[in-house]
Amino acid sequence: MSTPAYPHTRRLDLTEELFGQPVADPYRWLEGDTRQHAEVASWSAAQNACAQAYLDGLPGREVFVERLSALFDHDRVTAPYKRGGQYFYTRSAGLEAQARLHVRGSVQGEDRVLIDPNQWSADGSTAMADWSVSPQGAHVAYAVQERGSDWRTLRVVEVDTGRVLEDTLHWARYTQLSWSGDGRGFFYSRYPQPADEAAFEAQLSGHAIYYHELGTTQAQDRLVHATPEQPHLLHVFDITPDGRYLAVYSTPGTNSMTLSVVDLATPDWPLRQLDASYENEWGVVGNVGTRLVLVTTRGAQRRKIVSVELADAQVAFVDVVGEQEGVLNEVALAGGRLLVAYLADARTHIQRFTLDGVAEGEVTLPGIGSAGGFRGDPQGTEFFYVFTSYDAPTTIYRYDVAEGTSQAWAQPQVAADLDRVVVEQHFYTSRDGTRVPMFLMRPKHLRGPAPTLLYGYGGFGISLIPAWSPAQYAWVEQGGVLAVANIRGGGEYGKDWHAAGSLGRKQNVFDDFIAAGQYLKAQGITSSNGLAIQGESNGGLLVGAVVNQNPGLFDAALVGVGVLDMLRYNTFTVGQLWVGEFGDPAKEADFHTLRAYSPYHNIACGQPYPAILVTTADGDDRVVPAHTFKYVAALQAADIGDKPHLARVYGNTGHGAGKSMASVIDELAEQWAFAAYWTGLDVAVR
Repeated sequence: MSTPAYPHTRRLDLTEELFGQPVADPYRWLEGDTRQHAEVASWSAAQNACAQAYLDGLPGREVFVERLSALFDHDRVTAPYKRGGQYFYTRSAGLEAQARLHVRGSVQGEDRVLIDPNQWSADGSTAMADWSVSPQGAHVAYAVQERGSDWRTLRVVEVDTGRVLEDTLHWARYTQLSWSGDGRGFFYSRYPQPADEAAFEAQLSGHAIYYHELGTTQAQDRLVHATPEQPHLLHVFDITPDGRYLAVYSTPGTNSMTLSVVDLATPDWPLRQLDASYENEWGVVGNVGTRLVLVTTRGAQRRKIVSVELADAQVAFVDVVGEQEGVLNEVALAGGRLLVAYLADARTHIQRFTLDGVAEGEVTLPGIGSAGGFRGDPQGTEFFYVFTSYDAPTTIYRYDVAEGTSQAWAQPQVAADLDRVVVEQHFYTSRDGTRVPMFLMRPKHLRGPAPTLLYGYGGFGISLIPAWSPAQYAWVEQGGVLAVANIRGGGEYGKDWHAAGSLGRKQNVFDDFIAAGQYLKAQGITSSNGLAIQGESNGGLLVGAVVNQNPGLFDAALVGVGVLDMLRYNTFTVGQLWVGEFGDPAKEADFHTLRAYSPYHNIACGQPYPAILVTTADGDDRVVPAHTFKYVAALQAADIGDKPHLARVYGNTGHGAGKSMASVIDELAEQWAFAAYWTGLDVAVR
């Protein structure tokens, strides 16, 4: 297919001198919101039409639509919460646009639909995000998400009748929902109301925690915690299962935070600070009376479990379960036991401990994969968890704490022959000698090199663990190889692994990913002209950076909702929260680091680039479309060969969460068909 004629892009004569370096920014005008700036909207529409015309002509697109539709057409269930003797969980039935909230009266009883977001919008673009059940099971507070935005509107439904209450709360963002122990109200986090015209693109500050009592207006909500002297902090929280203690975490956006506690049994709710350092991670497990049990990285880069006696005047953290060889990933307090998930080489195992930290063996898992999504009652005997792997569709298991046995509670039937694929774990060496793990899924019968899709993220301490993905399976069943690299910047080996890929050491992330591609080709896993790479958000930054640094290694690149202008990222919406991960462009040392790898600023003219499809969404108010617009304009203006470099702008969606199933399938089919065409993957009905 010939390269399409790109729409014209106006170029500014704009160069700034920053720390002694001239920095050109000819496409800054594309930073405008398409809802407010007609010229940007017109340019975006023209680019999108160009990309869609090209993608519609790709062979294999309709095959991927058909297979993705079949592979997603199964029930997807979350682990249940038990409240007031009833079980609450979400279920996505087949190809429904959005998941519904269900409730049932017993663990194997009949269920009924309590909330159905599929009734909220004609195109399925309105979703239910966070939700929380009151301790007595009488009410559910839930968040409404429209068109993929990070803004949330909070509502409440009465469980027995299904009646939605008048309570309506606006401007919630980056929030949990946690009920008070008496069920009379719940806690949430929000920002002040922005100016109407600035709600999408303005920088945000003033995050705060509030308490809302049922039957009152939002103006009457009680302020629990805010830091007007530090307006860019995020304030999030946990509540103990008995509803007595509210743990408050204040963070500049990194994985480290302060820890404070509110004793809700006191009338004035004073905030008691337990750790003011901004150096550690914290998370509440539960409490035994006034003894609070927490997970932390304090003195343990792979995390450990500690307790603190809140009745004591002096704060003293005591180890309950010390740091282990694996990375502590999740903890539940159920049946009077601590159930702890550890990652070892990115694979999960679950250990049991008493509340005093005495080891009691392991929970037997169905296989090698990932377990999490823990749900349990501290006083009950049952505990639910999710198990999944690349070749194991996500299944909910019910574990009997007293008996030590697991049974499948919700197991999907998928339209996939899982015996046709094999999953392997490889280890390769990065540029500086670091050993990096990588998972592969490939057809069992495959002999010799094949087109490969290499996926990565590498940031914010987020671990890429084995998980069932209909999208990734759809690639492999066509004869391709899936590779997932557990590069630095993630959390697979703890806090140090994350730190080794952030701030001034971000180049390690790119080196690890480039080394993964080189390993795949050197080992004969990938065909010589058959390597596609994919990443989204921070992973979109990853893909954009490595293409600039080694364009000849890759044959196709999928850059999704990427952070691509690293010198201005912190000026958009919540970008300031990422300074602890990337660095501050206003500081000279950070500026030079960011300038050296920023995808928008480092396109290597004179070298042939792979085919690149850059995707964004008109409703993305987290990584705003401006990143994609400026980067694609620079690609199309550069002398980098004749392969296509396209911008696909999806409508009525945002950064990712809340997309309708139809949107998910259409987007994946386009991206997979693009990667297949440029890697030589033979796509056909099989």
